[in-house]
Amino acid sequence: MVIDKLSEINKYTSLHPRFAKAIDYIVTNNLLIAEPGTVLVDGEDIKAIIIEGNCVPEEESLAGFECHNTYIDIQIVLKGKETVGWRARTSCSSPKGEYSEEKDVLFYADAPTLFFEMQAGMFSIYFPEDVHAPMIGEGSIKKLVMKVRVK
Repeated sequence: MVIDKLSEINKYTSLHPRFAKAIDYIVTNNLLIAEPGTVLVDGEDIKAIIIEGNCVPEEESLAGFECHNTYIDIQIVLKGKETVGWRARTSCSSPKGEYSEEKDVLFYADAPTLFFEMQAGMFSIYFPEDVHAPMIGEGSIKKLVMKVRVK
């Protein structure tokens, strides 16, 4: 997992072969005015999803404590703030059901080992090893979730 200020995102282009293209999309588009929805930046390899809505109580977010196998998430808070729960996948022992290849998600009943706050102008990167529960809190939020195919 990575957490940093959006102004520092160019430092991370070398973490994955597709990150340069994903980050270029992030820095060259005015995401604050982008409408909610999905844009295929590079076919199914890189997708930009704008989400606008309300944060949820911790219990509701933890019901969807998730990780992914096919995509890395780059999540950017554009407006508002959120709390995120996190735990290393290797320390999780209670999967809720089977991995869904169609939705690229596996849920866990384990509790996060860490909670942190993301404010507007910050981003986080969740690799397949990172189980996460975002959008905890009160109030409205606008964020970008970049889905970057692992392979």
